[in-house]
Formats: sequence, structure tokens, C-alpha cells
Amino acid sequence: MRACDDDPTGARHGIPTYPWRQAPRGLATRRQLADLGLRPGGQPPAAQILCRRGQRVAYLYRIDLALPKRTPTLAQEEALDKAMAARQTCPHCHIRYPYCLPLRTLGSCAPCADGLEQAA
Repeated sequence: MRACDDDPTGARHGIPTYPWRQAPRGLATRRQLADLGLRPGGQPPAAQILCRRGQRVAYLYRIDLALPKRTPTLAQEEALDKAMAARQTCPHCHIRYPYCLPLRTLGSCAPCADGLEQAA
């Protein structure tokens, strides 16, 4: 731990700063909030964590001020499914894979790019 990473008052960085894995209870990152089914809800960051010798910053939000995640409408879910289908479907064999294809680099799925035949 570096001394400059520990600033619980915010005197040095302007916002309370903690070293990696040493944040107090009641604060969480966006990803941790998402795992709890919450979102920041417009609140400003309450603190930050400096990682990788100050090269990375993770903002922390208060859990008690976080709001529940919004549920998408049926139309939004259909639009997302269409967008994912475009990224997961090979333009040559028209097979939809459960992952995004490298369409920018290969232009198709790996078997089509290698010239192999696919069993439908």
C-alpha cells in the first residue's frame, strides 16, 4: 500500500480515497451495485479506490442512496435481441451462435472463414 492511496478525508484527492480492498462498508462500485440489483441513481461518487499504483480509479457509491435497477420494456428487450442476433449470426451459413462473432476481422464464423462446411 502506498501512502498516497490512503486519503479517507479527501484532503489530497478532493474525494475520500482508499487503497485496493480497503473501502469501508456501505460503499460499492457500479458493478457491485449491479450484482445487488441496484444502480447509483444519479448520486455523485462518495469515494474512490486507486488501483494499479494510481493508474486506475474505481468510484464508490453509497448503497443506502442507490435505487433499484429499472426493468426494460418488452420493446426494449426485442430491440436488444435483434441487435445481439446481428452480432451472433454468421452472414454466410446463417447459424446463430451463443457468442458474438468476429465479423470485423473475419467477416463470418470461424468454420466459414476456414472454408469448412457446417452441419446444419
